[in-house]
Amino acid sequence: MKPIPYGRQSINQDDIDAVIEALQHPYLTQGPRVAEFEEKFAKYIGVDHAVAVANGTAALHLCALALDVDHSTNVITSPITFSASANCIRYCGGNVYFADIDPNTILLDLNQVEALIKSKPDGFFDGIIPVDFAGLPLDMEAFHQLAKKYGLWIIEDACHAPGGSYLDSQKKEQFCGNGKFAELAIFSFHPVKHIASGEGGMITTNDPQLYERLKTLRTHGITKDPDRMIQNHGGWYYELQELGYNYRLTDIQCALGLSQLRKADSGLKRRRAIARRYDQAFSGSSVQIITPESSRRHAYHLYVIQVDNRKELYDVLRENNIFSQVHYIPVHTLPYYQQFESTAKQLPNAEAYYDKCLSLPMYPALTDEEQEFVIETVLKFAK
Repeated sequence: MKPIPYGRQSINQDDIDAVIEALQHPYLTQGPRVAEFEEKFAKYIGVDHAVAVANGTAALHLCALALDVDHSTNVITSPITFSASANCIRYCGGNVYFADIDPNTILLDLNQVEALIKSKPDGFFDGIIPVDFAGLPLDMEAFHQLAKKYGLWIIEDACHAPGGSYLDSQKKEQFCGNGKFAELAIFSFHPVKHIASGEGGMITTNDPQLYERLKTLRTHGITKDPDRMIQNHGGWYYELQELGYNYRLTDIQCALGLSQLRKADSGLKRRRAIARRYDQAFSGSSVQIITPESSRRHAYHLYVIQVDNRKELYDVLRENNIFSQVHYIPVHTLPYYQQFESTAKQLPNAEAYYDKCLSLPMYPALTDEEQEFVIETVLKFAK
């Protein structure tokens, strides 16, 4: 059996042709494909505005900047995420606090978040960064109500969940990152994600003021808009109005992103079919799986199981050319965050999850034969 990774991009001739066409166009960056990708992604998610950026981490950083995070800002996030969900606050000098997860969903526990808020003086916290981990949507309506109660903003980290959705209290379908219940949301286009552009990210929002500021921050803090400039010396003139970054996405990457976006629904359908097959295979075994509530439509960036003797299973899979992965090492246990009093504490649910978690191969190009081999290998070990 050839090597089977936990995730990888699915590139076909349409993608290759789209990139070639972009290479033959006069604009390699800052061209028409950027705006087209933003417009079509916003429509796919169901949000008013989208801003394409260099990667998901850049998206998080720009969100923190747009919300004026500084050394006095205190923010809560999940320990079970990639460290960028927390790092974006530290980039701006802010302070990070972690609340524990719900062991049934592996998502940030709303009750734990509120308990953490209540443990500090009124007005201590400024925001929350909840994460749609593995592609399982949070109940963002509930988080929005909590944030409103305490005067907090929300950045939804939806990197794992384009196309994921849940039913709100009115039984209306809400798609991850649609801006209904968060000021800002972010997505990633890393090769193992649903939509691959090599590297890349997207910020979504329904707030027109945040949208305009994000576009400026993405491009050094520079504007060429005559209506916003203090002076205007001519057609060449621009103004640096605040300190921004070069976090742009190229036309080449957007061409690939547009091609991938056209296949997003079919890829999501395949991911859900793979997940159903895993669910059926592991039902009744000692392999612990996460079963979404009927009101939540999982996007399955990852398929995570929990087993005793995780290290032994990881090694057995590698011996059989199956390259699983661990998502994630709890962020609060990493050496950088252990130095801070705010984060150097135990979170038992997150730590218990980490001891057992393993991500199995999950990507649209995974064949039935390959998946069956993965299942057989896991069940043989479990027995």
